[in-house]
Amino acid sequence: MSNLTQWEAAEIKRSSAEALHVEELSLRIRNTARYINPAASTCYPLEYCCHLLGDVRGKTVLDLGCGTGENTLILALRGANVHALDISQELVDLARKRLHINNVSAENVRFMVGSAHSIELPDESVDVVFGIAILHHLDLNLVANEVFRILKSGGRAIFQEPVRDSATIRFVRRLIPYTAPDVSPFERPLTTKELRQFSARFKGFEIRAFDLPHVSLAGVVAPRLITAAHRLDRRILDALPFLGRYAAVRVFQITK
Repeated sequence: MSNLTQWEAAEIKRSSAEALHVEELSLRIRNTARYINPAASTCYPLEYCCHLLGDVRGKTVLDLGCGTGENTLILALRGANVHALDISQELVDLARKRLHINNVSAENVRFMVGSAHSIELPDESVDVVFGIAILHHLDLNLVANEVFRILKSGGRAIFQEPVRDSATIRFVRRLIPYTAPDVSPFERPLTTKELRQFSARFKGFEIRAFDLPHVSLAGVVAPRLITAAHRLDRRILDALPFLGRYAAVRVFQITK
C-alpha cells in the first residue's frame, strides 16, 4: 500500500469517526447572516474568509473538504454554483442532509465523494476554491497542483488553516498529547513557511493571523468572555503584527 493510499485511508477512517458523533440537531444553523456580508475588520477567521469571497453569485465555487456542509450551506445561500467535495461518503451524506434540514435548495450544489489529491473537475473550471481546515490533512504539493489546475485564470483560492510557527508553543503542545478518534495520524498544524511554499506558483498572496493563545484559554476557562477575547485578539494583532507568530490560525488568499 502506497503512502498516499495509507494517508487517504486514515482520513476516511477519521471522517467516519467524526460522522458518528454528529447529531441531527447540530446540522441546523441558526445564524447564517454573519457569513453573508461580514466586514473586513471582523475578529473571526471564518467571517474573514467569507469577506474575502466577495460576490460569488453565479460563480463556480469548490468547497474543498466540505465535511458536514457548514460552508456548503453558506456558499449556496450566497448564490454560488457549488461543488462540495469530501473524501468521506458519510460526511457528504450529512452535508446533503444539512441543506435539507435548513431548507436551503441544493439545486445549484453538486456533492462529490473523492480525493483532494485528484479532483474530478476539468481544467480551469472553477472561479473560487474555498477550503476551511483542510490543507493540514493533505499532501500540500499534490493539492497545490490540483488547485492551480482547476482554477480559471484570475481565479482565487481562500483557505483557513491551523498554524504553529512558534517553537515554544510547538514544544508545549507536544507535552499534551491526545489521540481523539477523529484525529488521523497524518494531520498536523502547518507553518506559515509551508503556506508560502504551497502558494509559490500563485500570485497575490495575502495572509492574516488569528487566535493568540488567550483565545483558546478563554474558550476553556471563561467561555462567557470568548467574544471579548476575539475582539482583543484582533486589536493586538492589528497593533503588533509581529505577535502573529504566536497565533494559531491563518487565513490566506491566492490568485492564479
